[in-house]
Amino acid sequence: MRKSMITVAAIATLTLGAAACSQAEQDRAQADANDAAAETGQAAEATGSALKEEAAQVGSAIAAGASEAAQEVDEATDNLARDADQQKAETRSDTTGNH
Repeated sequence: MRKSMITVAAIATLTLGAAACSQAEQDRAQADANDAAAETGQAAEATGSALKEEAAQVGSAIAAGASEAAQEVDEATDNLARDADQQKAETRSDTTGNH
């Protein structure tokens, strides 16, 4: 994108230099350069909008992934707590039975 803008600017500058013969030609060259600059700006704006949309999608995907990971961690800790409670109960019953 940046390379295209530099190319357009260089072409506009060369066009102005080559058209230095008459005021009418200079005006026409300036109008062409202005048009090229406007088109470059529109292209940059469109690219910016596309990048913004993609960034939003990536952000949503990351948020969804983080939420899913948090849920899996929550489930895993619940399972570990349940297993620990069972182990404690088994240990209590083993100790109680030996006395």
